[in-house]
Amino acid sequence: MRHRLPPLNPLRAFEATARNGTIASAAEELNVTASAVSHQVRVLESTLGVALFIRSKARVKLTPAGEALLQPVKNAFDMIASAVVRLDSPAVAGDLVVSAPMLFTSRWLARHIGDFLEQFPAVNLKLIPSNDDKEIYSSDVDLCVRYGEGRWRDRDVKLISHPVLFPVVSPALMNGPRALRTVQDLANRTLFCEHAESWMRWLAEASADKLEGLRILEIGIAHVGIEAAVRGQGIALGDSFSARDDLADGTLVRPFRITVPAKYAYYWVRRHELSEAPLVTAFVSWVDSKLT
Repeated sequence: MRHRLPPLNPLRAFEATARNGTIASAAEELNVTASAVSHQVRVLESTLGVALFIRSKARVKLTPAGEALLQPVKNAFDMIASAVVRLDSPAVAGDLVVSAPMLFTSRWLARHIGDFLEQFPAVNLKLIPSNDDKEIYSSDVDLCVRYGEGRWRDRDVKLISHPVLFPVVSPALMNGPRALRTVQDLANRTLFCEHAESWMRWLAEASADKLEGLRILEIGIAHVGIEAAVRGQGIALGDSFSARDDLADGTLVRPFRITVPAKYAYYWVRRHELSEAPLVTAFVSWVDSKLT
């Protein structure tokens, strides 16, 4: 069967494009030009004899063939990345202090951290749930995950993910007597979010920003809004990064396919002298392997 495997670079281009949703974002992640990514995707489509994407000016959408191929390719890259990380595991030991937003720690990291601790039993990990810039410039913090514009002076900054936003709701609420069937059903419902502006951008994209009876509740902490949605208290504005596990296990569902880009993105932020430190590299590689 191995003689039928496509080349690696086209597979990487396909997986990055499918995960990011745009050719440009995939090109930025792979550190190549957008035309190079487009070429590699076309090579893969030619090799397989099928179309993998439906292309538009804004974003790309997977065809049925693309959807069938994506998960096996992602799993394969995950296995390779995990194997590479494990090669360094015996030498990785010591104290590691990581600061990350509450949404990241509660909705994603808390569900996977046991795997890191199992792979790196000699690492003493301390987590600080925060999105405050003070940790970025603290000598007591080794690595930060930050949600923002990506500009922090005198620090090594690397993009993790630029998510898209969409409503999420509990299955119980979706299947109840007032189930959401159309965007108009959002009227007179509680809409949770960190900032109302994000909901208004999504509603405008859905041509529903003029609906009467809109009730947007600013929580101030996105994690609280997501948790309220999990408990069936209303509809939260989730994102493709922090809500991915909830969607995968069915804790939350997406009632509509419409998305808007998040205003900001998630980044790794660290001191330049720690960018190649074994402990920091191990944690970054482990997270990246889980997210790809």
